[in-house]
Amino acid sequence: MPATMPAKPDLKAYFDPATNTVSYLVWDPATRAAAILDPVLDFEPNASALSSASADAMLADAASLGLDLQLVLDTHAHADHLSAADYIRQKTGAKIGIGQHITKVQKAFLPMFGEAPDAPDAGVFDQLFADGETFPLGELTVRVLHTPGHTPACLTYVIGDAAFVGDTLFMPDYGTARADFPGGDARTLYRSIAKILALPEDTRIFVGHDYLPEGRSAYRWETTVAEQRAANIHVHEGISEDEFVAMRERRDATLAAPRLILPSLQVNIRAGALPPPEKDGHVYLKLPVNRMGGRA
Repeated sequence: MPATMPAKPDLKAYFDPATNTVSYLVWDPATRAAAILDPVLDFEPNASALSSASADAMLADAASLGLDLQLVLDTHAHADHLSAADYIRQKTGAKIGIGQHITKVQKAFLPMFGEAPDAPDAGVFDQLFADGETFPLGELTVRVLHTPGHTPACLTYVIGDAAFVGDTLFMPDYGTARADFPGGDARTLYRSIAKILALPEDTRIFVGHDYLPEGRSAYRWETTVAEQRAANIHVHEGISEDEFVAMRERRDATLAAPRLILPSLQVNIRAGALPPPEKDGHVYLKLPVNRMGGRA
């Protein structure tokens, strides 16, 4: 008998041009149970102004499609955009999930903002997922792969025939994520990518960002395991672990810190919630000076 084909979720992608982030609304076509992955809370840094326009567009689509929004899934604590996870939780009651190693990220970054390394703890998230864990989304099964290297807490969510890889992999013509953040590691990243590329070759891969390399004029976010194995400029078949590590470390040494890393991290380690108000009733995002390794 032929092997049973994995279920195919329905989905809609949302590209945020301000941060080159791709968020996803994913649902089970049979039951309409839905999840949102890596939603963006709009932030204009010059005015320090927040907006929920991107998240509201996703929620409006979920409502118009008659979806039962159950989960907000972050692949990791992003360093390039603020997560709208808490905003969506407050609006809908959906539970927020992330990898259980988020505690390592919290402990690495909370002292940078003048806070004790044990507050907030992982309890700001509703669900912490372990490698290999599965849970339902309607009649679909979501399988969790721990894919660290970019950060210690990165996850890939495999939903039916689709894998949502966050920042671990980009489109084949752009390559792979940086591995120089605290807790990141290029060798670990290579092994995590190998885990993703061990999925069936027709597995659809949905990336968390897209940038335009030379020769391409349209943004893209869907590829396959087969395409990545054959054509990823950093990790196609035949690239050894040592070759990848040397390339990745050499490339990372030239990269500046992401533009929104400081506001993003102090929000995202709180599941997308803002820091508590100060005595004057206002919320402040801190900009610690010379705490990012000195690279401008």
